[in-house]
Amino acid sequence: MTSVLNDRVLRSDRSLQRFDDIRDLLPGPDNPTPMVRVSRILPATGLDVFLKLEWLNPFGSIKDRAAAYLLSGLIERGELGDRELVEASSGNTAIALAALAALDGVKLTVTIPDGVPEEKKIQLRMLGAEVWPTPDDLCPVDNPKDGAIALARSLAASDGGNRYVMPNQYENPDNVKAHYETTGPEIWNQTEGNVEYFLAGFGTTGTLTGTGRYLKERNPDVKVIAIEPEKGHRLPGLKSFQEAKQPGILDWDVIDEVIRVDDEPAYAMTKRLYREEGLMVGPSTGAIVHAASLIDAERGVAVGVSPDSGLKYTEFFADVLGDEGTPQI
Repeated sequence: MTSVLNDRVLRSDRSLQRFDDIRDLLPGPDNPTPMVRVSRILPATGLDVFLKLEWLNPFGSIKDRAAAYLLSGLIERGELGDRELVEASSGNTAIALAALAALDGVKLTVTIPDGVPEEKKIQLRMLGAEVWPTPDDLCPVDNPKDGAIALARSLAASDGGNRYVMPNQYENPDNVKAHYETTGPEIWNQTEGNVEYFLAGFGTTGTLTGTGRYLKERNPDVKVIAIEPEKGHRLPGLKSFQEAKQPGILDWDVIDEVIRVDDEPAYAMTKRLYREEGLMVGPSTGAIVHAASLIDAERGVAVGVSPDSGLKYTEFFADVLGDEGTPQI
């Protein structure tokens, strides 16, 4: 007797949340990631703050959006062919890219800063990626913090460029396009056009540039606020331009304000989000919510990005907690 599954009786049906392929879960205006109000830490007595929970994407972060566009762009332009991928990443883009590449049978090599949590490196290896942890001083460049990027570029140029192709999320307009076509429209629709502030961290800056550009086209009065960590920070996924090169895709015209955040208040806010809101977020989310708490506004709607979950940062959080909660015998 023929299996009903072989006959595809149970076909893909978004209304039932039933899919044939994990890629069907990728976000977009017709399948937005949820937004949740930060109602206890920041009660709606003035500014109404929402977090867009990007860790509910299929590969666990906001970088699912960019990775999908980066890979499809390479394929559509005929730039991938039979070559392998090489990319510099602090983990999230690489994880999404590794999952998508594996589905297409494409090999991926990732150059990753040494300080990235082991959890991310293990996830990459589980997905079949080759992982090259990169000490800051391995590749002398104008700015040593960009060593992983320099190494990826070196690999891409090796063998006459015949072996590797680099998506280069820091320079590739497809990164911006992903957020212009998905994140921006989602936020506009979910706030029913009432968003007045948008907050995201400096990283590749695709999120800030693409989302900010879309929102400002809909309403020029939307304030786009960038969160920047301090030099020597320990906030994975965020970049301080005091020690790192600004990405080529960054469009300063869409940014209205930059708020700098120290590690301590970012981690303190992350802990509060866990304990008061039940939101198991990564430390960059803590930095973004802390920045939102500093906005001087009597009213309005603010949307901040929650890029990934705290499950990737248990090693970091162990240091933050110390002996807290450990029974003393």
